[in-house]
Amino acid sequence: MSDRTMARQVLLFISVLSLSSVHGQVSYSIPEEMAKGSLVGDIAQDLGLDIKRLKSGKARIYTGDSAEYIELNKERGVLLIKERIDREALCGQTTPCALHSQIILENPMELFQITTEITDINDNAPSFKKNEKRFEISESAVIGSKFVLEKAGDADIGLNGLQSYSLKPTDNFALKLENQVDGSKKVEMVLQKPLDRENQEHVSLVLTAIDGGEPRLSGTVQIHVTVLDANDNAPVFTQPVYKATITENSPKGTYLTTVSASDADKGSNGEVSYSISNSMDSVSDIFHIHANGEVILVGKVDFEKAKHYQIDIEAIDNGGLSDSSKVIVDVIDINDNAPVISVLSKSSSIPEDSLQNTVVAMFSVHDPDSDRNGQVHCGINENIPITIKSTSNVFYSLVTDSDLDRERASEYNISVTCSDEGVSRLSSSVTLTLQISDVNDNAPVFERSSYEAYMIENNTPGLSIFTVKARDADWNQNARVSYILEDSSVNGVPVSSYVSVSADSGVIHAVRTFDYEQIKDFQFRVKAQDGGSPPLSSNVAVKIMIQDQNDNAPQVLYPVQTSSSMVAEMVPRSADVGYLVTKVVAVDVDSGQNAWLSYKLQKATDRALFEVGLQNGEIRTIRQVTDKDAVKQRLTVVVEDNGQPSRSATVNVNVAVADSFPEVLSEFTDFTHDKEYNDNLTFYLVLALAVVSFFFIVSIIAILSVKCYRWRRERMFYKSNGNLPVIPYYPPLYADVGGTGTLRHVYNYEVCGTADSRKSDMKYVRPYSQSIISLDGKQTLPNAQRDKLINDNGDNQQKPPNADWRFTQGQRPGPSGAGGPPEMAMGTGPWPNPPTEAEQLQALMAAANEVSEATATLGPGTMGLSTRYSPQFTLQHVPDYRQNVYIPGSTATLTSNPQQQQQQQMLMQQQMAAQHQALQAQPSEAAAQPEPPKAAQTPASKKKSTKKDKK
Repeated sequence: MSDRTMARQVLLFISVLSLSSVHGQVSYSIPEEMAKGSLVGDIAQDLGLDIKRLKSGKARIYTGDSAEYIELNKERGVLLIKERIDREALCGQTTPCALHSQIILENPMELFQITTEITDINDNAPSFKKNEKRFEISESAVIGSKFVLEKAGDADIGLNGLQSYSLKPTDNFALKLENQVDGSKKVEMVLQKPLDRENQEHVSLVLTAIDGGEPRLSGTVQIHVTVLDANDNAPVFTQPVYKATITENSPKGTYLTTVSASDADKGSNGEVSYSISNSMDSVSDIFHIHANGEVILVGKVDFEKAKHYQIDIEAIDNGGLSDSSKVIVDVIDINDNAPVISVLSKSSSIPEDSLQNTVVAMFSVHDPDSDRNGQVHCGINENIPITIKSTSNVFYSLVTDSDLDRERASEYNISVTCSDEGVSRLSSSVTLTLQISDVNDNAPVFERSSYEAYMIENNTPGLSIFTVKARDADWNQNARVSYILEDSSVNGVPVSSYVSVSADSGVIHAVRTFDYEQIKDFQFRVKAQDGGSPPLSSNVAVKIMIQDQNDNAPQVLYPVQTSSSMVAEMVPRSADVGYLVTKVVAVDVDSGQNAWLSYKLQKATDRALFEVGLQNGEIRTIRQVTDKDAVKQRLTVVVEDNGQPSRSATVNVNVAVADSFPEVLSEFTDFTHDKEYNDNLTFYLVLALAVVSFFFIVSIIAILSVKCYRWRRERMFYKSNGNLPVIPYYPPLYADVGGTGTLRHVYNYEVCGTADSRKSDMKYVRPYSQSIISLDGKQTLPNAQRDKLINDNGDNQQKPPNADWRFTQGQRPGPSGAGGPPEMAMGTGPWPNPPTEAEQLQALMAAANEVSEATATLGPGTMGLSTRYSPQFTLQHVPDYRQNVYIPGSTATLTSNPQQQQQQQMLMQQQMAAQHQALQAQPSEAAAQPEPPKAAQTPASKKKSTKKDKK
């Protein structure tokens, strides 16, 4: 190939490369046989698209069922040759020859049509079906006789196709060309010089077919002529053109038409034979002509492939003369093709919050039939939020026409059905599956609007209380619910220190041990939050109610039990049946039946004398007190609650059955001795365990005891308490002023005596700060304080009683709070006479003050209770212990009368001075058991003394 020829081809390529883009359509023109990777066109620039758009839109070329000859380079935005393009193989003789394809973009979906015209190049030389052609021509053939030659075929078209023929040599024959309607040339060899068999029996000619391309290509066929004897008439067809019609898909053997040619010669020279002379196409494979001229169908005709056929018929006699004709066959279309649905693009899933008119799929429909047989209508199934829209005659799109909700339908099966308009309609369908992806549009919902749970107190930390449950209608991560304890406080404490909630299961656990007495119920909120973005949540109120457990034993408030002192109640021997000795007061901080208390008498010195009220704890006599009853009575009262199992507490109540203090002094020393005995027993048990050091310790104790004994004998008078108990003296004829039998006041006396004395003289000092009967034998009065006390007694004036220790009438619980006469309530009654009773009353006041000092550290209003019960247990719940200390048979009350106080002070000083002188004058007698001073006799005491004197 010369350089000039190459330059011309390049110029031709540039000249035919054209571009047009109108309404999304682009057309290119390229020559065939371009090398792979050759540039077709800059599609990005021609469509006005950015290369980034090609990448993000996942641009791709759709060619349908045909081969893909052109590819898209998304990096450069150009179209390149992908496969070798042979125009002759692709289109044959059809012009123009074009490739139709589409470029599809997504997000959003777009479609552009591309038409690429394939221009012909001169790459095919003309050729003949046979390499040689033989004729037998009579020598008698007249000049001008025509001999039809085989037409050459050229796959190229236009200028590159067959243009001319040449015949050499031209001694006897000349070449005649005749243009036909279809654009081809009829080639005939015309006798221009008579043949002479005798001169030349065989004539050889060369027929050359030449195209018009650059460079020109040609093909040849050898023509061999055998000169025969005369046959001077050629066959002649009855008509030059025959026409026939046939329905596509007709069966083989279908008759089309009959051709006829006649020959004027006779004999063998007049016999005519027929043949199909089409050389390059497949007509001879589809049609066949019999010897009698009948044309029949031997192949398959398809309207979609070819609408018309031209059959070239040649009639030849035995003398070699021939004539030609043609048969034009028109193919009739039938509805034999169903529409073909090609899905161009589809979305496998879309979010449920997609807007209306969102494109979910694009497809094309093609029906190769003609007219109504090729007209297509498409539809989809009903009751889905999808509709179909037609963008052109062959392109359709599926779009949403209403809101989507994954919770109602998570998947749609879209059935697209397309049918033509033929008489017997044909249809085809395709099913597309569209998934609806979840969007976090549903918040978790609890199964209940609120929760209540019960748990028993004293639980173990980590106990599972109950479970909250929430459900989310969304899917996957959006439906994954986590539980969170919302920040709040209970009584100023973060709720997280009370309970915790499992983030995955919603199980609520107790973080701590709960005490019903501290907290009975509390509320908090639990939030359920899904795993979406952003997360959605809801909350619910949870109320935990603590159930009481019988975990607290009853607490005895009165009588007070201490290790160093003892309370004793005194019952006069004149007490009748039902006499109220005292009242056991107890509380239980539990609730409900766990706090219902019952009182029982467990042990008693004389069970036939006392009973305890089952509900109120009042100790009363159940028979008349007699002189035979022991002075010292010890009662053990059990206070039991009603819980399961029940809990109890015991209290020992010491009762003195006597009318006066001196009667019972010796008996009540046994209480202290019993206590000392119990303490010593425990002490010796401990010593018994230490056998190795036993003798050493005994010797040390013996030495110390001797020294202590000598020292105590020398200073026995100065001891304030000694080892003897302090027993109150109760005048025998005092009456139950309140009418309830409760003790109104308590007297406290301090007794001094020797260590061996069973009875002692008494001295009366200033009142202490306690209001109970003290049996404490541990404290002694220092010398300096003792002397100062003796010296100051003559100068001091008794103060009025402090009103702070008095309880109001409303604060006295139970029957013990019943009021007495007005003079009793106001403290205006007369002091008892003789003066010893005033001294005893003053001692009782001192004992009351001593008790209040001992309990001062417990806080006001608590009466010895721990601070644990202070929020709910006030003074209104505490009995007045002074009500349980009473003076039987007396009508005396505490008073602040100055005259009586002065008389009492003078009497007390005189008696103390007399005792002091007596002790100094008779030290040996002081070591013995001194007799207690005799109190001034009241009418009741006189009566009792008379009985004793008689005894």
